[in-house]
Amino acid sequence: MVCLMTTPTQLERRIDTIKREIIALGPLRPGTLTQQYNVCGNPNCRCKADPPQKHGPYYQLSYTWQRKSRTHFVREEELPQVRTEVGTYLRLRSLLDEWINASLEIARLDREKRRPSARKSAKPRPKRVKLPRSPAK
Repeated sequence: MVCLMTTPTQLERRIDTIKREIIALGPLRPGTLTQQYNVCGNPNCRCKADPPQKHGPYYQLSYTWQRKSRTHFVREEELPQVRTEVGTYLRLRSLLDEWINASLEIARLDREKRRPSARKSAKPRPKRVKLPRSPAK
């Protein structure tokens, strides 16, 4: 986490490490993987029994990309690969967040370093004098 590092040099080293980690990431895809069960329309089916035995599981990947929501069914044999790719995407997002936090901290430290100290730049404020109001005519 960025808060443990205090110098710009340490933060820049962490950013370089993050860049290398991002380059090393494999295939990725955004989204949330869910498990679905459904009920069919056949009145004599097992999914209408008491207790019901629903059809499934079916796996679905849902995500929004370029302001478009998408949903894809995922076959059971594709599950390990899709789970890995979704995990890789989450890792990418985590690394990007850490990179941004480190960059913001570097900028804050830089501003703090350039800012004159409060004692040197503090000028006494002129006092405001309240003038009496003129009578209404």
